[in-house]
Amino acid sequence: MAEFKTNVMRLLDKEKVPYTAHTYPHGKDAVDGVSVAKLLGQDVDRVFKTLVTKGTGRDYYVFVVPVAKELDLKKCAKSVGEKSVEMIHVKDITKVTGYVRGGCSPLCMKKPFKTTFHITAKDIPTIIVSAGKIGYQIELEPSKLIELTNGQCADIVKS
Repeated sequence: MAEFKTNVMRLLDKEKVPYTAHTYPHGKDAVDGVSVAKLLGQDVDRVFKTLVTKGTGRDYYVFVVPVAKELDLKKCAKSVGEKSVEMIHVKDITKVTGYVRGGCSPLCMKKPFKTTFHITAKDIPTIIVSAGKIGYQIELEPSKLIELTNGQCADIVKS
């Protein structure tokens, strides 16, 4: 049987970016990030969640933060040069990103959005993010992920 590949994995293969695929048991619904880290046996500071916001100028922004942390929307807005940003409604996730809640990857969204990683991403040897489907995660060098998303790093979580 062939190994299952998501669009994210296919992109990494095409770009020749080394990664490790991880899977975890799941039902139909999203599992919170801390639970995903536990199911993978990984440190919560290495497993990151992908969150999508909308700015006052109506642009969408992607923020990638450790699963146990909470976004600081004021810091997020400042990092992307907006007056303010707010989380998009759960019902809009698929329409905006092409992904479902719990399976949102910073790679391969419907359109490229300005992406900001929490500053700690630069300090870890590998980062784990969604592979674009519930139950699937990818682990790779943070610098490669930041490069592929044209991302930046900033302090974007609540202290």
